[in-house]
Amino acid sequence: MIKFFNTLTRQKEEFIPLQDKKAGIYTCGPTVYNAAHIGNLRSFIFADILQRTLKYNGLEVNWIMNITDVDDKTIRDSKVKYPELKPMQALLKFTREYEKIFWQDLEKLNIEKPNKIPRATEFIQQMQDLIAKIMEADFAYEKDGSFYFDIKKYSQSHKYGQLVNLDLSRLKTGTRALSDEYEKDDLRDFVLWKTTKEKEPSWDFKFKNKNYPGRPGWHIECSAMSKEYLGIPFDIHTGGIDLKFPHHENEIAQSVSGYKADKLANFFLHNEHILVDDEKMSKSKNNFYTLEDVENKKFNPLAFRYFCLNSHYRSKLNFTWQ
Repeated sequence: MIKFFNTLTRQKEEFIPLQDKKAGIYTCGPTVYNAAHIGNLRSFIFADILQRTLKYNGLEVNWIMNITDVDDKTIRDSKVKYPELKPMQALLKFTREYEKIFWQDLEKLNIEKPNKIPRATEFIQQMQDLIAKIMEADFAYEKDGSFYFDIKKYSQSHKYGQLVNLDLSRLKTGTRALSDEYEKDDLRDFVLWKTTKEKEPSWDFKFKNKNYPGRPGWHIECSAMSKEYLGIPFDIHTGGIDLKFPHHENEIAQSVSGYKADKLANFFLHNEHILVDDEKMSKSKNNFYTLEDVENKKFNPLAFRYFCLNSHYRSKLNFTWQ
């Protein structure tokens, strides 16, 4: 018998797969605008150990991990690095470089490659189809060419905040977050589709005989990809604890409303942060380390993998060079 602590129910539960002897896992992958830091890498080590554990116990695992190659950060930094290129060319050239570094890091850490690795830029149609479904279900609205998820409308018939404790009375009608990322305690309608901006890559989005050129918001890709490869609901969703809200909460809302489902996944498993010298990692504190930094200190990357096994995945882990 395998038991997991399920963030969704806040208790340990026996893992019973939806299909006999099979398990579907979705892991939120990297945003490829920089090399992954050691905190990111901990979450991928955890997911790898999880899927290996299930295989060891006789299950056939279908492991999906996405690549976020279009968002605020990738667009911003690609324009800086390749100002001479057209926006879409700059974005794809820039993100492929960091995607290559990511897979090199995972290979050094002996992390197996997932079964499917969908990129956001190659999944635009599926995201648009889901947004259209959410609009038709009346859980989203259009404003100035962008589409937003209506949290207040959704919360009237569904529970918003399953993974965290939220005070929905603080939600003000009509307040919107256009940015892909916002403060963790913000309760604002989140963007599904962002209207096109000058010198940014964009795609046509035809909805009800009108075109809305733009690009997807950050959250929508995972809902579309997990449904495509695992169905809904699927067995296990993994990610770092920082993704509980808003990212995973918004995934649930999008998927439940758009696909008319009861739930997104049966289990949510979240790993804790890595601290550095008992402090949160931050570029301003100069304690923001990558696997390259570990190698430059003459440590074998597998020593870092072993280091991550010295603490339970739901416990904070303190990293020091000593």
